[in-house]
Amino acid sequence: MTSFARVSILDRAQSRTGSSEAEALQHVITRAQRAELLGYRRFWVAEHHGVPGIAGSVPAVLAAAVLSATTRIRVGTGGIMLPNHQPLVVAEQAATLNALSGGRFDLGVGRSLGFTSAVRTALRAGREDADRFEQDIADLLAFLGGTAPITARPADGGRTPVFVLATGQGLDIAARAGLAVVLGGPALSRDADPALERYRESFRPSPWWDAPHVTVSLNVAVARTTAEARQLLLPEARALAVSRTKGFFPSLDDAADPLTERQDGLVRESLAGAVYGTVAEVQQQLTALRARTGADELLVGGGAHDLGAQARSDELLAALVLD
Repeated sequence: MTSFARVSILDRAQSRTGSSEAEALQHVITRAQRAELLGYRRFWVAEHHGVPGIAGSVPAVLAAAVLSATTRIRVGTGGIMLPNHQPLVVAEQAATLNALSGGRFDLGVGRSLGFTSAVRTALRAGREDADRFEQDIADLLAFLGGTAPITARPADGGRTPVFVLATGQGLDIAARAGLAVVLGGPALSRDADPALERYRESFRPSPWWDAPHVTVSLNVAVARTTAEARQLLLPEARALAVSRTKGFFPSLDDAADPLTERQDGLVRESLAGAVYGTVAEVQQQLTALRARTGADELLVGGGAHDLGAQARSDELLAALVLD
């Protein structure tokens, strides 16, 4: 057994070559239902606007669909990007989802801007919106907690758990607000360890969290062999490399075009930041990750082209980390 007490799934609603975007959304719901049966703690969805290859653009709507198709698993957003929305509207969405689901909704918020300048223009979002992140969080919490001049309806009373998708600065903001954090990507590097320790030391208890709470998020794949597990993560790693060099995120495809030298380096970088392998290998890697970060939860990402293999990976990981 690894020492993560809670393990969850983040699904970015990626489309796959040969399937429609509507089918990609249906796959999210199917995976969430399976995750519930397997015993995962949470199932989260993300926000990406105008990105070819990713169908998940409205996390509040997709989360509502997942909540209606499940009965026990917690469902959340990883996350809603506050620079794109009015805090009152986000608070209203969260309060509504939590009320309708009997308290099963988690609100994860981030500060990322749109993927391209055209998307940012369409969203009417600029750098000043990202710079307003701490104030937006304060406004959001005031609307949810009933301390603002108006209260989000239905009244939430601070019952919806709030998480911050955090970088170094985001960790400090979350500590001051008394919120849980989710760390992924570069924020999981050893260079971020001092910021994580600072978050724990400077955390101020709040109505949402009475103690620091850390979730680490990274791509994970489990298979019979290391090579098979690596292959599961390769389509997403390739798609990410293309997105960073060409400005669009292609559908997941096992038979992609040859990569440039720079793209190949980005693929290696992506895989180096993931956890994959056999059951024993993944157990060893996750135990080391938990020991280094002291994290309370693990949020598993990684979209495979092969849905059957992804389902088996979810099953193997559940058997490894869940009671």
